[in-house]
This record gives sequence, structure tokens and C-alpha cells, in this order.
Amino acid sequence: MCGVAGFWQFSGDGDSLSQLAEAMADRIVHRGPDDTGTWVDAVAGVALAHRRLSIVDLSKAGHQPMLSANGRWVLCYNGEIYNHLELRRQLAASHRAPPWRGHSDTETLLACIDAWGVEVALEKSVGMFAFALWDRSEQRLVLARDRTGEKPMYYGRQGDVFLFGSELRALRAHPAFNAGVDRGALVLLLRHGYVPSPYSIHSGVYKLPPGCWLEVRRDVREAKPRAWWSLTDVVERGRSEPFEGNDREAVDALERILGAAVARQRLADVPLGALLSGGVDSSLIAALLQAQSVQPISTFTVGFEEESYDEAAYAREVARHLGTRHTELRLSASDALSLVPRLAVTYDEPFADSSQLPTQLVMNLARQSVTVALSGDGGDELFGGYNRYLYLPRVWRSLGRMPAALRDSGIALASLTPRLAGSVAGAAQPGEKLAKLKRLFATGPRDIDDLYKAAVTEWPDASRAILDGFVPVNLLDSRTDWPKLPDSVSRMMAVDALTYLPDDILVKVDRAAMAVSLETRVPFLDRDVVEFAWRLPQSLKVRGGEGKWVLRQVLDRHVPRALIDRPKMGFGIPVGEWLRGPLREWAEDLLQKSRVRQDGYLVPEMVERMWQAHVRGQANHGHRLWSVLMFQAWLQRQEGAH
Repeated sequence: MCGVAGFWQFSGDGDSLSQLAEAMADRIVHRGPDDTGTWVDAVAGVALAHRRLSIVDLSKAGHQPMLSANGRWVLCYNGEIYNHLELRRQLAASHRAPPWRGHSDTETLLACIDAWGVEVALEKSVGMFAFALWDRSEQRLVLARDRTGEKPMYYGRQGDVFLFGSELRALRAHPAFNAGVDRGALVLLLRHGYVPSPYSIHSGVYKLPPGCWLEVRRDVREAKPRAWWSLTDVVERGRSEPFEGNDREAVDALERILGAAVARQRLADVPLGALLSGGVDSSLIAALLQAQSVQPISTFTVGFEEESYDEAAYAREVARHLGTRHTELRLSASDALSLVPRLAVTYDEPFADSSQLPTQLVMNLARQSVTVALSGDGGDELFGGYNRYLYLPRVWRSLGRMPAALRDSGIALASLTPRLAGSVAGAAQPGEKLAKLKRLFATGPRDIDDLYKAAVTEWPDASRAILDGFVPVNLLDSRTDWPKLPDSVSRMMAVDALTYLPDDILVKVDRAAMAVSLETRVPFLDRDVVEFAWRLPQSLKVRGGEGKWVLRQVLDRHVPRALIDRPKMGFGIPVGEWLRGPLREWAEDLLQKSRVRQDGYLVPEMVERMWQAHVRGQANHGHRLWSVLMFQAWLQRQEGAH
């Protein structure tokens, strides 16, 4: 895993290109502490910079930026191409393989691009990646990102300079960077806890969407991303070309395909392990990895002193059954206190999924023993694991029978709460379940898609909390752009896979892992697994009031059901309680009315009312306040950086 950065300076002196590129790379040294390199074309005004975390081919033959054998292409690449050895065989069979200098996948990718062109090379590559490619022949810059968005890429034009990099901090290192806060992106952050693609927190700076590539030329002022792979197409094609085998054949096929993905992702020249929460997804990945390993694999988990949030004991039992070398760390409020001030540094863009705290700690723990860790992310979106896939249809079946005028009334809430509250939000506390139901009802949903949107929106009227706030165009509000699927749960899963997965889950994992120079790999997001999952009928995913049915059948072959069979807990923290307790002083400092007013982004009176209601126990605004606090901490960090 690595970090990339660079720029194309369309005019001006090219003498300082190398120094500027080095400065950008230095900002992301955590993504690649093992090696660094720059490459410049002073005449064209192009500079590429790279920080390397050596995983495959630890020799100098893997150094980047890397030139193709014929000298036409220069590649600056972050990621892993898991099928790169197969691609080398294909090149050799077609007599288009160059004389190999080493065995890195970077060199393989360059050779594929030279032989087949950028788009075909992307289509043939199975892996996670984001890269910048300079075409010396045609004087064009190409940026590309993997299918599901495992690896990040930011870009934007600032004056006469086009900037790009793995993290925003690299772009900010260039003196041309002068982008303020995008108030629309800030509204979306408060609504959902993350800034969705293609936006970033900075105006005019964007995230390259998953499965897209971007071609920049000197004479084209505005470059627009183009899709080379589309999850929406995969989803819709899967429904038109469904898997037609029986249950047993589906379970066999999934075990084979997922096992092959794990085998591909074992490829590394450094120590490798697995993150283990004790849930279905991580347990299955750990089980398949251990089944393919002669020696015990290393597994890692964190637990909580607050019992209602703690799953460490389950992970411990799974690890004992599998025979792994297991390491466990327990998290307390004091651990959070020490970590919270670093979150704005780690994430570099405001990010407010509170599970970032335990995620950061488990990455720190894993990095002490391994350089690569497999995770179970993606299983929920592909196989129906989130609680909302179960309780929202139940809510709507009851709600939909009521007259529209009553749906958002207290009468409706009172009549439905006793029957439905127990199913809402999994292992959340009773008060949280009731609050979530109230929020769902308050939106006055017209159909189940409205109900879903309300469920994934923490702060529906967030634009009122932002001075000059507005809601930019986004997928959740653009219903006509959702994948065309006949059943509501499939639609929820698809939209989650297009939004929440790349912009929350994968961001959380990437930044936390790379902060400590750990590479994470996600077998569930292997191309073959994703495409097979969307061919499976919904009845193999959600059955008998339980999600991930087909995954559970595979896991039953490796781990006793008794070790896994329990309500889904997720990876959250008691953020509301901590803000009233050990994190209160930190929060109050960031939420000072004078500070909020001086910053000029948030409406200070609204923030003050929310904070006071929370600390007095009149309401639980923990998650909304966490979004505000993560923005305030990030803003303070930016001001301090100048």
C-alpha cells in the first residue's frame, strides 16, 4: 500500500517541480514509510510523487514512480493487483510481455496499459487501487480508481495547476491550493456523518468516484470522470441473469469464489493476518484464511469495558476454535480520550462515524505484528446484514396501512412502538430505538424508500444548522438514479453499496490503517464475489427474519453456529455517554459559542441548544454532536496548520 501525489502546472517556471512534489509526498509519509520517489517533466510541467509501503517485491525493482519498459508511461500507483501473475501469463501468451525487471504488480500494470490501453487494463485487473499515469507520448494525465472505492483519490484544479493525491493533506502542501470549505459538503457531513463522493470538504476539490477514470489534457479546462466499471450495471445485470442453482449449489459456489478471493489476497512478501470481531463476516474471512494456511494465522480484536458494546469474548471463542494466534485489546473511555485529539489528523477530512475510534485502535494493534490485514467489510451490503434490511419492511407494513395524515403523528408512533421497537437498531439501547422510530415517523414517509432514506439520515434538516447551507445533488436524494430493482431490500443494499460502503466504511478502514502504515484487504469486494453476490436471489440473503443466510451456511462449515448466533452489534461506541462524561471538557472547548460564531460555518444558537439538551440528559444528540465536533476539530487543525 502506498500514497500518491502530484500536479500538472500548465504555465510558469518548472525549476521547482521536484521540490514541490517532494513536499506533497512528505505529507503522506504514513501511507508509505519504506521508500519515496519523484519524477518530473519540467517542459510539460508535470510532477509525480510516491510514498511506498513495500508489500510485493521489496527490492528496488518496485520503486515508484515507475517508467514502462518503452519509456512512454510513468505510473504512480497505490494498491494491489491480486491477479497480476495471471496478467503476466496473458501478456506472455500474446507475446506482449516486456523484459521483466522485477515481480511487482506495478510493473505488471504498466505492461498491461502499454499492451492493451488504459481501459482494457483496468477491466482485466482484479484488485484495489488508485493511480496517476502520465502518457509522455500524448501529453495526458490519467487518474483511475478501483471498482468499489477501496483506495482514495482526490483531485482539483487550483488556478493554473491541476492537483491530485491520496489524501487532501498532499494537495494542501502545494502553494497553489486555495480552496475553502464547501458548505454543501458540510451539510452532507452533518446529515450522514461523512462527505459522499464526488464531493470533498473543499470547494472545487473532488473525490474520483469508484470505478471511474479521469483524463486530463492541457487544452481541456474541465475534465470529467468516466466509468470503466459500474456497480449499478452489475446489480441490474445480476437480477436479469440470476444464479439458477439450488441452495446447496449456491453455498458451494460462494465458498469456492470467496475462498479464491482470500487465496488471491494472501499474496504478500510481508507478514499477514486478519481482523476479527467475532461476527459472521470477519469470522468467515478468518476461517477461510486459516483453512489455507499451514501455520496459525494472526487475528486481532478490540473490546470495550462497556458490556453492551463488547464483542471481544465472541471473537476470542472463534479464534480459539480456528486455532489462530489471537491478540485482544480492551478499550475504555480513557483510551478514547487519548485518541480523540488525533482523529482530525488521521482522517484529514471531517469524518464522523464514531466507530473510527475502535477501528483506529485495532489497526494500531494489528500493525505491531503484521503489515497486511484482511477484513470482513462489504459482507453487510452484499448479503443483507444490516438491521435496517429487517426492521424497515416491518415498519412499513404497519405504517403503510395507515392514512398518510396519521403516519407522522404521535398516534401512529404509540400504536406501533411496542411491536417494532425491539427490532430497531439491533443491540442499541431502548431509548435509542425509540428515538430512531420517532425520527423515521417524523419524516412523513410516502413509501419504503422514503423510510430507508430517513433511516440513513441522522440529521434531516442539517442545512438549517449551516450558515448559507444547501443540499447539493447526491444519490440519496436522486431516486431516479438508484439501481432499478423490484424489491425494496435489494434497493437499500445497492444504495448502501454505492454510498455508505465507499464513503464511510472504506474511508474509515483506509485512513485508520494507513495512519499506522498497515495495508488492509477486503475479500468480499473482490470482483468475482461482488458480481456473484448480485446474481443470488434475495431469498438466499434474507431468510427467516435473519440476514446473510447464505454466508452463515458457509460459515457453519468452519465455525459452530453457537459461537456466532447472536444479534448484530456493529462496531460503535457509547458516544453519547462519553460526551457527557470523559469527553465533555474536550467537546465544550470546541463548541464554545464565541468560537463557533467566529468560525462562521455553524449556527451557534442551534449548536448551543443541542449541546445543552444533551448534557442535561433531555435528549441524546450524541451522533449529531459527533459530526459537529469532528468538523470543529478538523477546522481547528487546519487553522493551526497555517
